[in-house]
Amino acid sequence: MTVQVLRRRFTVDEYYLMAKVGILKEDDRVELIDGEIVEMAPIGRYHASSVDRLTWVLSQRVGQRAILRVQSPIHLGEHSEPQPDISLLRPQDDFYASGHLGPEDVLLLIEVADTSAEYDRRVKLPLYARAGIREFWLVDLTGNEVEVYRQPSSRGYRLILMPSAEDRLAPQVLPDVELTPQDILGS
Repeated sequence: MTVQVLRRRFTVDEYYLMAKVGILKEDDRVELIDGEIVEMAPIGRYHASSVDRLTWVLSQRVGQRAILRVQSPIHLGEHSEPQPDISLLRPQDDFYASGHLGPEDVLLLIEVADTSAEYDRRVKLPLYARAGIREFWLVDLTGNEVEVYRQPSSRGYRLILMPSAEDRLAPQVLPDVELTPQDILGS
């Protein structure tokens, strides 16, 4: 006899309700991905310093042209609310206090991966593309490289760039905010 395993997908509203009633604690490192509550990898020293470096560099170069958000949720539909390491968002006077921000508000998402690069490529990358996130950068600390993904579609990103150490890269919507892989990786 075959046993069918059924999964129950949670909505973003149910996810927040679990936090409100104490099922999920404030310091739990989890995110909602395609209806599943996923435990996030611990933040190690190298990962933290890389996120701090990128935050510092971007805050200086972006100024008031975008909101720089660090390790905060992005609403990607009824069943997903990941927490990318860095988000550049369209400026909004109330800093999105009036409601969830969505894919249309995102100028750039950056994931910094120390141990999670394969997970980010296999799970988060397609999620971001399907949601229409216009640009995604994966900072692979283990591989010592930056991957740039643009032109999202339902089947993934159509343009993938692998900048060399000499290249300069910039978010498409802020082309004057140039960074080198060394600015990002610190090496």
